[in-house]
Amino acid sequence: MTKTAKTDQVYKYLTAALCCVAFLFLFIIAIVLVKYSYPSFVVWGIKFFTTTAWSPDLNAPIISVHGIQITQGSTYGFLVFLFGTLATSGMAILFGVPASLAIAIFLTQIAPKRIVAPISFLVELLAGVPSVVLGFWGLLVLGPTLLKTVEPVMSRYLGWIPFLGGHVYSYGFLGSGLILALMIVPIVASISRDVMSQTPIELKEGAKALGLTNWEVTKKIVLPYSKVGIFGGVILGLGRALGETMAVAMVSGFGRFLPSNLYSAINTMAAEMALSLDGAFTDPTGMYVSALVELAVLLLLITMVVNVVARFLVRQGVASRGEAIRGV
Repeated sequence: MTKTAKTDQVYKYLTAALCCVAFLFLFIIAIVLVKYSYPSFVVWGIKFFTTTAWSPDLNAPIISVHGIQITQGSTYGFLVFLFGTLATSGMAILFGVPASLAIAIFLTQIAPKRIVAPISFLVELLAGVPSVVLGFWGLLVLGPTLLKTVEPVMSRYLGWIPFLGGHVYSYGFLGSGLILALMIVPIVASISRDVMSQTPIELKEGAKALGLTNWEVTKKIVLPYSKVGIFGGVILGLGRALGETMAVAMVSGFGRFLPSNLYSAINTMAAEMALSLDGAFTDPTGMYVSALVELAVLLLLITMVVNVVARFLVRQGVASRGEAIRGV
């Protein structure tokens, strides 16, 4: 065997080993999560998925349930945190995606070339801001502004709309959604800008030659051509929102009940794990930690399902676009 052939063999097996490492780490993580969440799953079973009560009592007497020790009176149900996770992530998509698309359209279709690079740099720089810094901004600036100015006005004039009326006593729900929206803007905007800039110039010039305005070119040519990539960017942003921890933990208000309106405290699965972990280790039975790990398992499953569904839809979109192009 020649030296070149040996080098190729080493290269082949080394890259294969490195590829397997990723799957190995994922497998190890799954095994650890399942192991430590098993006591919670055995004790609470289906009740963990159907109740909103999350009430650990660490000072109560220790009893045994199904051979596993727990503190008497403690209850763990994840529905409150599931709602908080999905609601704040949905709000992030609602506010963040239109802003991201507006930025991408401006940079690719409207802005003069001399300002495209500086604005793109500033947008991408926002992605590098630590979440704890955004959390402090939300805690010190955004939150008080919402609580004292925005939310009272919304409650007064938009109270006839379901979920927008009622007493104002926290900025946690709305503040968490807005912070997450701010965090996903750089991701969605950057990806959308890249895919929009790849629209064939012949299609745009041909549309303009037929008399279409810039808005019509964007609406009828650029957006349809870029929709698959934009959707992929939105899903990446959703993944960021679902798993965000520190910024949400700082502004959410640590709510452990279903919110009655938009002006309530709230909590997400990731934020609850971060905020409760220190106290959980004081549980002499270890059930509190096990319940938090079960939350981690469910959050992992949710993000995996979202990404698998998104990959399938993107693949379907690419296939349909290819058929449309061949048909033309």
